[in-house]
Amino acid sequence: MSEVSIEPWTAVDAPAGLPERAYAIVSGGQVVGSASVDDVGVLQWEFADIDERLAVLGVDALIEFAFGELGLHRVQARLGADDKHNQRIASRAGLRREGVVRGGAGHGADEIQVARVATDPPLTDRATFTAVLNAGLPTKRCIAQAIVRDDQGRILVCELVYKRFWDLPGGVVDPYESPADAVVRELKEELDVDARVRGLAAVSWLKPWRGWDDATLFVFDVELDRPPHTLQPREIRAVHWLAPEELGEYVAEYTVRVVEQALASDVPVYLEDGRPRA
Repeated sequence: MSEVSIEPWTAVDAPAGLPERAYAIVSGGQVVGSASVDDVGVLQWEFADIDERLAVLGVDALIEFAFGELGLHRVQARLGADDKHNQRIASRAGLRREGVVRGGAGHGADEIQVARVATDPPLTDRATFTAVLNAGLPTKRCIAQAIVRDDQGRILVCELVYKRFWDLPGGVVDPYESPADAVVRELKEELDVDARVRGLAAVSWLKPWRGWDDATLFVFDVELDRPPHTLQPREIRAVHWLAPEELGEYVAEYTVRVVEQALASDVPVYLEDGRPRA
């Protein structure tokens, strides 16, 4: 027999103001909480001062009830961004964090949206623990760029359509893509060339800037099979070959710093905002 069960409220013992499809959460013959799930799978719960483990079992029982008896495929809940207690209960009940709903609480406060689908592994499966933890961990934007040099030692830079400063060729790394694969893909898409990564030149942490979150920049030493051919017109206006000392006239200061540090070292360098870590 389960330690926690979901039971319908009776007209006698039901608290006032319950939403539709509200149920009592019962353990040891005692009501320990109340929970509800609507037609689209939105969950709500409230518990007395009980052990968190029982609360987790109660939410899990409600979810299994929604999947089984109600035939729902997905359930979700919104929790206050500062409500660490219920966020912890949700995570332990297999609800994965999906994002932040800005101002979702109706009075300007943010909420965290969590969800679980019927095809997710059961709570006892190690994959559930991994998936829930992974969904709640921070992610960081990655950028991959190339230092491409010609026989005269000049560096290839792109004159961009969407920003004032010229920049090294490259771009944002896609999900599940390696930075090296990303730089090869970007050069193919933007310059119509096949690139070979010869090695890592630099890694630089980029601090938050003008509304952008921080990021990690991977800069590779790259050679091309031919000069840039057909440019991607929505991003690249033109390409230029510049001597290292000319970069400061056209590219952002942190790009100059990254290139200078990379060229000055025989091994890959780690930088923060283009500078050696103090």
